[in-house]
Amino acid sequence: MTTSPTLARKAKLKTHLVSAKAKLKLHVTPRRVVLLAAAACSVFLILSTLRTLHSASRRTATPAAASTPAAVAAVHHAQHEQEQRRQEECGGKAVPASVAEALVHYATSGETPRQTEAEAGAAARVLAARTPCNLLVFGLGPASALWVALNHGGRTLFLEADAGRIAAARAAHPAGVDDLQAHTVAYHDQHAAQTTVSDDLLLLRNSSDCAGASPPKPLSPDDVERSACPLAPRGLPAAFYEAEWDVIVVEAPAPGAVYTAGVAARARRPGAGETDVLVHGVDGAAEESFARAFLCEGYIKEEAGRLRHFAIPSHRGKEAIPFCP
Repeated sequence: MTTSPTLARKAKLKTHLVSAKAKLKLHVTPRRVVLLAAAACSVFLILSTLRTLHSASRRTATPAAASTPAAVAAVHHAQHEQEQRRQEECGGKAVPASVAEALVHYATSGETPRQTEAEAGAAARVLAARTPCNLLVFGLGPASALWVALNHGGRTLFLEADAGRIAAARAAHPAGVDDLQAHTVAYHDQHAAQTTVSDDLLLLRNSSDCAGASPPKPLSPDDVERSACPLAPRGLPAAFYEAEWDVIVVEAPAPGAVYTAGVAARARRPGAGETDVLVHGVDGAAEESFARAFLCEGYIKEEAGRLRHFAIPSHRGKEAIPFCP
């Protein structure tokens, strides 16, 4: 029986289709499909991040009128919606904005945190166990973007004695001004803002004005800013009193910052756990003695290079508890 040309072509086409299907099944494995999807998602994230950075650079070049509160709020709202879309399109695994901004900042500014691997590792472990949390940071510097990124999803407040550093930090992070909640703070004694620790300041540890019992209620300006202690701060923002601070970081340990960190930690709500206080930049014997005097040697949990980790329990309403164990 002779096969017609039409049937022959159909048979040949069927053979090719079966062969192609076999090859496709051999090469297109589930693992390759996942890798291809991940690669596509990564490319999308990179392009979206670059587009956000391009938009941020264009905003900095616009006239001053574009910096009105309404315009800034509209920009932040648009950025928030854009990040949500990225997360939805990539299965909720998009790089957090604070992390992306930190990576871009350190990649483009040539500025790196002044911490050793051991110091940064110790701080990262503390934050990893608490985040998202309420993080209070005394001092702005090269590590500011790192603190915001490590506390992604939490609240990070910076207190800085030098208004110029706040302006410089905001200029260095144009895309993340919303994340950089920074306020200026002063101290009753101007020496309390300096990193040099004098013997007179160290002797204040023996003063009941500086080492007295914690108040039986949440902190207020009467307890802190109107304190008779020369180390006490002035001009604290309302945000300082609004939160229970889970982790407190003191960069370049000025005496006033160390003192205020201890006050905030001891005033934590009873039953809320300890407050982790990280003091970085302990360079000499005077700084070491001051930190151990006001944050207590008995509360030290870890030492790594120039970093000291204190875990301070609540003293609120506990008049019988000593200032240091």
